[in-house]
Amino acid sequence: MLEVNNHYSSLAIHYLPLTFLHYLCPMRKLSMDELNRKTVDEFKEAEKNKVIVVLENIRSMQNVGSVFRTSDAFLAEAIYLIGYTPQPPHRDIHKTALGATETVNWKYFATTAEAIEELKANGYKLFGIEQTEGSVLLQDFEKKPDDKIALIFGNEAEGVEQETLLQCEGCIEIPQFGMKHSLNISVAAGVVLWEMARKGILNL
Repeated sequence: MLEVNNHYSSLAIHYLPLTFLHYLCPMRKLSMDELNRKTVDEFKEAEKNKVIVVLENIRSMQNVGSVFRTSDAFLAEAIYLIGYTPQPPHRDIHKTALGATETVNWKYFATTAEAIEELKANGYKLFGIEQTEGSVLLQDFEKKPDDKIALIFGNEAEGVEQETLLQCEGCIEIPQFGMKHSLNISVAAGVVLWEMARKGILNL
């Protein structure tokens, strides 16, 4: 590896060609071209993970857009929007979705009961992302390889509705150690999907 030892090094490095700096800086950021990002058509044709993200009565358009972006990142099969959860197209959703509303399939339901009926009819097992008696810590959650799952995220203030929880196979709890024991919905979705990807529950 090249070492620059003289006292002019800090000054000289500013004038080195960018391609040469790549050798000196192993933490160089990748360009957009190097990220191998899928096109919209490639994303739609790609095999998806057997997970549907369900948003129950979410108020914030920015949160909805962020969950679209996260669902795109982890190749979620779809997003189900329920109740007064805002729907695309809307500029405040697009601000955080950054185009993910064009790649991730989504469907709107007026009530949670309608969404649950469709999910169960299609063989999905429902899990609320909630702190409950008997909830399973996220890092301990397991599923069978062929299981299709739906992850239900609730309202920013009230969480997943109690009636909805009674329809679930179980609840998944994100461990927290501070005072609030509350995460923004978009953060919670990112944490849950990443941990499932890390454990191989999602096949990326």
